[in-house]
Amino acid sequence: MTSSAAAASSNAEKKVSIVVVNYNAGDLLRLCVKNSLPQAAELIVVDNASADGSLDKMLDEFAGVAKLQIIRNAKNLGFAAACNLGANLSKGDFVLFLNPDCIAAEGAVQHLAYALDADPNAGMAGGLLLNPDGLEQVGCRRAVPTPWRSMVRALHLSVFKDRWPRLFSDFNLQKQPLPTEPIVMEAISGACTMVKRDAMKDVGPWDEVYFMHCEDLDLCMRYRKKLWTIIFVPDGRFVHFRGACSRTRPLFVEWNKHRGMMIFYRKHFKHQYPLGLMLLVWFGVCLRFVGVALLIFFRK
Repeated sequence: MTSSAAAASSNAEKKVSIVVVNYNAGDLLRLCVKNSLPQAAELIVVDNASADGSLDKMLDEFAGVAKLQIIRNAKNLGFAAACNLGANLSKGDFVLFLNPDCIAAEGAVQHLAYALDADPNAGMAGGLLLNPDGLEQVGCRRAVPTPWRSMVRALHLSVFKDRWPRLFSDFNLQKQPLPTEPIVMEAISGACTMVKRDAMKDVGPWDEVYFMHCEDLDLCMRYRKKLWTIIFVPDGRFVHFRGACSRTRPLFVEWNKHRGMMIFYRKHFKHQYPLGLMLLVWFGVCLRFVGVALLIFFRK
């Protein structure tokens, strides 16, 4: 990186606010804050009525840190509503919404900020999410899961992708070669989403009709409709302990995940697809939830 680029990167870092929504993340919250705090001007933890002592344990280590702010909710408001509370309190030119089970590598946050700062058309950026084993995580970079793409995935029609790639490609892109520089992407993961302040003002807040899951896809759709591009930044690396906050309530999580899918499809695609296909997709979502619920029940 040249000296001018390094200066721009450092300047961008100073403008970053990080919003972490916590719900029973255990010791991962402390690790998330420890790695993220040095990389931003302020860090706001919005706690959704955690009952595992994770917030107090984190505060034991970081009590008195001026750039750490805490919002304690009396009940679990959901991810989108908590993100909006944190965003309203934030002051940075860039706001990073980061899951408490994401551990930022050194310099990861500034890589995202620098990439956004360097592209006037970019309104949102996501980093490279890695599993604890070091492999790229599913959903880290992806195409929008339209009803057609979802049906292709559900029916395993991607076996035809080599012959008709535009029709039958999977919307998850982690198996494609990792780019060497930031590239435009249809959608990124809500576990690590940085937005420009100007873009956030233009597009509006997270849609609080979603309790958890699919609100990130909704936000990506809305940014693209407002002509803000979304970029994937491979140098912004985070280890994501996926599902760490939801293991104690799997059925509740699955219900909200499938409910979010239904809301997402109805909101963005009901006027673009034939009614028959939409009914088939909705039926598929319901059937999938029943299958997952039965699996959870029998495992217990």
